[in-house]
Amino acid sequence: MTNYSQVKGIIKKGYGVASGKGGDKRFPNGTIEMQKPFFKKLGLDLEPYFSGTLNISISPHQYSVKQAKYTFKNLKWAENEPAEDFSFFDCRINLKNGEIKEGLIYYPHPDTKPEHFQAADILEIITFKIDDLNYEDEVILEVDSQQIEIS
Repeated sequence: MTNYSQVKGIIKKGYGVASGKGGDKRFPNGTIEMQKPFFKKLGLDLEPYFSGTLNISISPHQYSVKQAKYTFKNLKWAENEPAEDFSFFDCRINLKNGEIKEGLIYYPHPDTKPEHFQAADILEIITFKIDDLNYEDEVILEVDSQQIEIS
């Protein structure tokens, strides 16, 4: 049985690397688009989701990892980048229009991630494309409390 806990979140501007909008020439279509085939081969199909992440600040709260739904260790997804560890966790985003979007928390492990670190209150979410969402918009983020703890 899934137990979801809710936390208020604010949409924040990220680095633009996941989506490719940040101008990093190493990842012109974004890191998520590059990583999708590797995750699919390992059993996680991200194809239905938008190739980018939503950065949601849950400040003043923070999160701690309990038990990931998926973890992939030592994944070499780019020729000129070091291998990384990734975990994914179930989540839902409740939008101000009442819509609920299923998604996954995208968690490149900080100890294997070479750059673009996130603040302790930021969760990166992979979900479906959401058209009328802007920076500083408020959402309610639901996380599986068996996978992620909010404090």
